[in-house]
Amino acid sequence: MDLVLNAADYHLLTPYVYPSTWPEHEPFRQLLSLFVITNLGALALYLLFGTLSYYFIFDHELKKHPHFLENQVQREIAYAVQSLPWISVPTVALFFAEVRGYSKLYDNIEDSPYGWSGVILSMLSFLFFTDMGIYWIHRFLHHRLFYKRFHKPHHLWKIATPFASHAFHPVDGFMQSLPYHVYPFLFPLHKVTYLGLYIFVNVWTISIHDGDYRVPKILRHVINGSAHHTDHHLYFDYNYGQYFTLWDKIGGSYKSPTSFEGKGPHDYLRKLREK
Repeated sequence: MDLVLNAADYHLLTPYVYPSTWPEHEPFRQLLSLFVITNLGALALYLLFGTLSYYFIFDHELKKHPHFLENQVQREIAYAVQSLPWISVPTVALFFAEVRGYSKLYDNIEDSPYGWSGVILSMLSFLFFTDMGIYWIHRFLHHRLFYKRFHKPHHLWKIATPFASHAFHPVDGFMQSLPYHVYPFLFPLHKVTYLGLYIFVNVWTISIHDGDYRVPKILRHVINGSAHHTDHHLYFDYNYGQYFTLWDKIGGSYKSPTSFEGKGPHDYLRKLREK
Protein backbone atom coordinates (compact mmCIF):
# COMPACT_ATOMS: atom_id res chain seq x y z
CA MET A 1 0.00 0.00 0.00
CA ASP A 2 2.99 2.32 0.37
CA LEU A 3 3.24 2.40 -3.45
CA VAL A 4 -0.26 3.88 -3.65
CA LEU A 5 0.41 6.23 -0.75
CA ASN A 6 3.67 7.47 -2.27
CA ALA A 7 2.01 8.05 -5.65
CA ALA A 8 -0.84 9.95 -3.98
CA ASP A 9 1.64 12.07 -2.01
CA TYR A 10 3.72 12.85 -5.09
CA HIS A 11 0.89 13.67 -7.51
CA LEU A 12 -1.81 15.12 -5.26
CA LEU A 13 -1.53 15.23 -1.49
CA THR A 14 1.74 17.08 -0.95
CA PRO A 15 1.34 19.86 -3.49
CA TYR A 16 -2.44 20.32 -3.26
CA VAL A 17 -3.88 18.96 0.00
CA TYR A 18 -1.38 19.03 2.87
CA PRO A 19 0.88 21.96 3.77
CA SER A 20 4.51 21.45 2.78
CA THR A 21 5.48 21.68 6.45
CA TRP A 22 3.64 18.40 7.22
CA PRO A 23 6.16 15.58 6.54
CA GLU A 24 4.97 12.75 4.32
CA HIS A 25 6.20 10.10 6.75
CA GLU A 26 4.45 11.55 9.80
CA PRO A 27 2.26 8.71 11.23
CA PHE A 28 -1.00 10.64 11.66
CA ARG A 29 -0.79 12.01 8.13
CA GLN A 30 -0.20 8.49 6.80
CA LEU A 31 -3.20 7.15 8.73
CA LEU A 32 -5.43 9.93 7.47
CA SER A 33 -4.26 9.49 3.88
CA LEU A 34 -4.66 5.72 4.02
CA PHE A 35 -8.19 6.06 5.35
CA VAL A 36 -9.20 8.33 2.47
CA ILE A 37 -7.36 6.31 -0.19
CA THR A 38 -8.72 2.97 1.09
CA ASN A 39 -12.31 4.21 1.11
CA LEU A 40 -12.13 5.87 -2.29
CA GLY A 41 -10.35 2.88 -3.79
CA ALA A 42 -12.78 0.33 -2.36
CA LEU A 43 -15.77 2.38 -3.47
CA ALA A 44 -14.34 2.85 -6.97
CA LEU A 45 -13.59 -0.88 -7.37
CA TYR A 46 -17.02 -1.84 -6.09
CA LEU A 47 -19.02 0.61 -8.19
CA LEU A 48 -16.93 0.27 -11.36
CA PHE A 49 -16.73 -3.51 -11.58
CA GLY A 50 -20.13 -4.02 -9.95
CA THR A 51 -21.76 -1.74 -12.54
CA LEU A 52 -19.94 -3.37 -15.46
CA SER A 53 -20.91 -6.83 -14.21
CA TYR A 54 -24.51 -5.81 -13.55
CA TYR A 55 -25.08 -4.36 -17.02
CA PHE A 56 -22.96 -6.69 -19.15
CA ILE A 57 -22.88 -10.06 -17.33
CA PHE A 58 -25.73 -10.34 -14.83
CA ASP A 59 -28.87 -11.94 -16.30
CA HIS A 60 -31.67 -9.47 -15.54
CA GLU A 61 -34.20 -12.28 -15.97
CA LEU A 62 -33.19 -13.32 -12.45
CA LYS A 63 -34.93 -10.20 -11.14
CA LYS A 64 -38.20 -12.02 -11.89
CA HIS A 65 -37.35 -14.79 -9.42
CA PRO A 66 -39.69 -14.87 -6.37
CA HIS A 67 -36.69 -14.57 -4.03
CA PHE A 68 -35.54 -11.33 -5.65
CA LEU A 69 -36.50 -8.53 -3.24
CA GLU A 70 -38.25 -5.27 -4.01
CA ASN A 71 -35.71 -2.50 -4.68
CA GLN A 72 -32.99 -5.07 -4.05
CA VAL A 73 -30.26 -3.45 -6.15
CA GLN A 74 -30.66 -0.10 -4.42
CA ARG A 75 -30.67 -1.85 -1.04
CA GLU A 76 -27.52 -3.82 -1.85
CA ILE A 77 -25.67 -0.68 -2.91
CA ALA A 78 -26.86 1.31 0.11
CA TYR A 79 -25.81 -1.45 2.51
CA ALA A 80 -22.38 -1.78 0.91
CA VAL A 81 -21.72 1.96 0.84
CA GLN A 82 -22.66 2.25 4.51
CA SER A 83 -20.48 -0.71 5.51
CA LEU A 84 -17.30 0.04 3.56
CA PRO A 85 -16.08 2.95 5.78
CA TRP A 86 -16.43 0.79 8.90
CA ILE A 87 -14.69 -2.15 7.23
CA SER A 88 -11.86 0.21 6.29
CA VAL A 89 -11.04 1.15 9.91
CA PRO A 90 -9.24 -2.10 10.88
CA THR A 91 -8.09 -2.51 7.27
CA VAL A 92 -6.30 0.84 7.42
CA ALA A 93 -4.57 -0.25 10.64
CA LEU A 94 -3.11 -3.22 8.76
CA PHE A 95 -2.17 -1.08 5.76
CA PHE A 96 -0.46 1.33 8.16
CA ALA A 97 1.59 -1.53 9.60
CA GLU A 98 2.61 -2.44 6.03
CA VAL A 99 3.62 1.14 5.24
CA ARG A 100 5.67 1.32 8.44
CA GLY A 101 7.65 -1.74 7.35
CA TYR A 102 6.24 -4.52 9.53
CA SER A 103 5.17 -6.79 6.67
CA LYS A 104 7.24 -9.03 4.37
CA LEU A 105 6.34 -7.08 1.25
CA TYR A 106 9.32 -6.29 -0.98
CA ASP A 107 9.96 -3.86 -3.85
CA ASN A 108 12.19 -5.62 -6.35
CA ILE A 109 12.06 -9.02 -8.04
CA GLU A 110 15.66 -9.65 -7.06
CA ASP A 111 14.60 -9.37 -3.42
CA SER A 112 12.64 -12.61 -3.86
CA PRO A 113 14.64 -15.67 -2.74
CA TYR A 114 13.62 -17.44 -5.97
CA GLY A 115 13.34 -14.56 -8.47
CA TRP A 116 10.36 -14.65 -10.85
CA SER A 117 9.52 -18.23 -9.90
CA GLY A 118 9.19 -17.01 -6.31
CA VAL A 119 6.74 -14.32 -7.41
CA ILE A 120 4.63 -16.86 -9.29
CA LEU A 121 4.74 -19.31 -6.38
CA SER A 122 3.70 -16.53 -4.00
CA MET A 123 0.63 -15.83 -6.15
CA LEU A 124 -0.39 -19.49 -6.01
CA SER A 125 0.26 -19.72 -2.27
CA PHE A 126 -1.70 -16.49 -1.73
CA LEU A 127 -4.72 -18.03 -3.46
CA PHE A 128 -4.37 -21.28 -1.51
CA PHE A 129 -3.88 -19.52 1.84
CA THR A 130 -6.72 -17.05 1.41
CA ASP A 131 -9.09 -19.70 0.05
CA MET A 132 -8.42 -21.83 3.13
CA GLY A 133 -8.73 -18.88 5.52
CA ILE A 134 -11.94 -17.56 4.03
CA TYR A 135 -13.51 -21.02 4.02
CA TRP A 136 -13.04 -21.48 7.75
CA ILE A 137 -13.90 -17.90 8.67
CA HIS A 138 -17.02 -18.04 6.49
CA ARG A 139 -18.07 -21.34 8.03
CA PHE A 140 -17.38 -19.94 11.52
CA LEU A 141 -19.68 -16.99 10.73
CA HIS A 142 -22.47 -19.46 10.01
CA HIS A 143 -22.36 -20.72 13.58
CA ARG A 144 -25.60 -19.93 15.38
CA LEU A 145 -23.77 -17.74 17.92
CA PHE A 146 -22.58 -15.35 15.18
CA TYR A 147 -24.78 -15.84 12.12
CA LYS A 148 -27.79 -13.72 13.07
CA ARG A 149 -25.70 -10.80 14.31
CA PHE A 150 -23.02 -10.63 11.63
CA HIS A 151 -23.57 -12.79 8.56
CA LYS A 152 -27.34 -12.92 8.12
CA PRO A 153 -27.50 -9.45 6.46
CA HIS A 154 -25.51 -10.83 3.52
CA HIS A 155 -27.98 -13.70 3.15
CA LEU A 156 -30.88 -11.33 2.66
CA TRP A 157 -29.93 -11.52 -1.01
CA LYS A 158 -30.92 -15.07 -1.96
CA ILE A 159 -30.77 -14.21 -5.66
CA ALA A 160 -27.80 -11.87 -5.52
CA THR A 161 -26.61 -9.28 -8.01
CA PRO A 162 -22.99 -8.12 -8.37
CA PHE A 163 -23.81 -5.30 -5.98
CA ALA A 164 -24.44 -7.83 -3.19
CA SER A 165 -20.73 -8.71 -3.31
CA HIS A 166 -19.74 -6.09 -0.73
CA ALA A 167 -23.09 -5.77 1.06
CA PHE A 168 -21.82 -7.22 4.36
CA HIS A 169 -22.11 -6.31 8.00
CA PRO A 170 -18.79 -4.51 8.70
CA VAL A 171 -17.54 -7.24 11.05
CA ASP A 172 -18.43 -9.89 8.49
CA GLY A 173 -16.79 -7.95 5.66
CA PHE A 174 -13.54 -7.39 7.54
CA MET A 175 -13.32 -10.95 8.89
CA GLN A 176 -13.68 -12.43 5.41
CA SER A 177 -11.01 -10.06 4.05
CA LEU A 178 -8.60 -10.79 6.91
CA PRO A 179 -6.65 -13.60 5.14
CA TYR A 180 -5.74 -11.16 2.33
CA HIS A 181 -4.19 -8.79 4.82
CA VAL A 182 -2.56 -11.39 7.04
CA TYR A 183 -0.70 -13.13 4.20
CA PRO A 184 2.00 -10.46 3.59
CA PHE A 185 2.83 -10.41 7.30
CA LEU A 186 3.56 -14.14 7.18
CA PHE A 187 5.06 -14.68 3.71
CA PRO A 188 7.21 -12.64 1.30
CA LEU A 189 5.17 -10.97 -1.46
CA HIS A 190 6.07 -8.48 -4.17
CA LYS A 191 4.30 -5.14 -3.62
CA VAL A 192 2.94 -4.80 -7.16
CA THR A 193 1.81 -8.43 -7.06
CA TYR A 194 -0.01 -7.71 -3.80
CA LEU A 195 -1.85 -4.75 -5.34
CA GLY A 196 -2.80 -6.85 -8.34
CA LEU A 197 -4.07 -9.66 -6.12
CA TYR A 198 -6.02 -7.16 -4.00
CA ILE A 199 -7.83 -5.93 -7.10
CA PHE A 200 -8.32 -9.51 -8.30
CA VAL A 201 -9.99 -10.68 -5.08
CA ASN A 202 -12.41 -7.75 -5.18
CA VAL A 203 -13.32 -8.50 -8.79
CA TRP A 204 -13.64 -12.22 -8.00
CA THR A 205 -15.99 -11.44 -5.11
CA ILE A 206 -18.17 -9.49 -7.54
CA SER A 207 -18.00 -12.30 -10.10
CA ILE A 208 -19.36 -15.01 -7.78
CA HIS A 209 -22.46 -12.87 -7.28
CA ASP A 210 -23.09 -12.14 -10.96
CA GLY A 211 -25.51 -14.98 -11.78
CA ASP A 212 -23.38 -16.16 -14.71
CA TYR A 213 -22.89 -19.86 -14.11
CA ARG A 214 -20.73 -20.64 -17.13
CA VAL A 215 -17.56 -22.54 -16.25
CA PRO A 216 -15.56 -24.90 -18.50
CA LYS A 217 -17.08 -28.33 -17.93
CA ILE A 218 -13.79 -29.82 -16.81
CA LEU A 219 -13.53 -27.17 -14.03
CA ARG A 220 -17.13 -27.22 -12.84
CA HIS A 221 -16.31 -29.10 -9.67
CA VAL A 222 -12.96 -27.41 -9.10
CA ILE A 223 -13.69 -23.68 -9.41
CA ASN A 224 -16.06 -22.15 -6.89
CA GLY A 225 -17.97 -19.90 -9.25
CA SER A 226 -21.26 -18.07 -9.27
CA ALA A 227 -23.27 -21.29 -9.56
CA HIS A 228 -21.74 -22.62 -6.34
CA HIS A 229 -22.12 -19.35 -4.48
CA THR A 230 -25.73 -18.92 -5.63
CA ASP A 231 -26.52 -22.26 -4.00
CA HIS A 232 -24.75 -21.05 -0.87
CA HIS A 233 -27.15 -18.10 -0.71
CA LEU A 234 -30.14 -20.33 -1.43
CA TYR A 235 -29.35 -23.37 0.72
CA PHE A 236 -27.16 -21.86 3.44
CA ASP A 237 -24.99 -24.82 4.54
CA TYR A 238 -23.04 -25.49 1.36
CA ASN A 239 -20.18 -24.08 -0.72
CA TYR A 240 -18.43 -21.73 1.70
CA GLY A 241 -15.29 -21.52 -0.46
CA GLN A 242 -13.98 -18.50 -2.30
CA TYR A 243 -12.08 -19.64 -5.41
CA PHE A 244 -11.97 -23.42 -5.26
CA THR A 245 -14.11 -26.30 -4.03
CA LEU A 246 -11.19 -28.02 -2.24
CA TRP A 247 -12.02 -26.98 1.30
CA ASP A 248 -15.73 -27.63 0.89
CA LYS A 249 -14.86 -31.16 -0.17
CA ILE A 250 -12.47 -31.56 2.77
CA GLY A 251 -14.99 -30.05 5.18
CA GLY A 252 -17.97 -32.04 3.88
CA SER A 253 -19.87 -28.95 2.78
CA TYR A 254 -19.58 -29.32 -0.97
CA LYS A 255 -22.79 -29.34 -3.02
CA SER A 256 -22.90 -29.78 -6.76
CA PRO A 257 -24.60 -26.61 -8.04
CA THR A 258 -28.27 -27.04 -8.86
CA SER A 259 -27.73 -24.95 -12.00
CA PHE A 260 -25.50 -27.72 -13.39
CA GLU A 261 -28.28 -30.24 -12.77
CA GLY A 262 -31.18 -28.39 -14.37
CA LYS A 263 -32.61 -27.26 -11.01
CA GLY A 264 -31.17 -23.76 -10.63
CA PRO A 265 -32.81 -20.32 -10.56
CA HIS A 266 -32.96 -20.06 -14.36
CA ASP A 267 -34.61 -23.47 -14.58
CA TYR A 268 -37.13 -22.42 -11.95
CA LEU A 269 -38.01 -19.31 -13.97
CA ARG A 270 -38.35 -21.39 -17.14
CA LYS A 271 -40.81 -23.71 -15.41
CA LEU A 272 -42.80 -20.71 -14.18
CA ARG A 273 -43.07 -19.41 -17.73
CA GLU A 274 -44.24 -22.79 -19.00
CA LYS A 275 -47.10 -22.99 -16.52
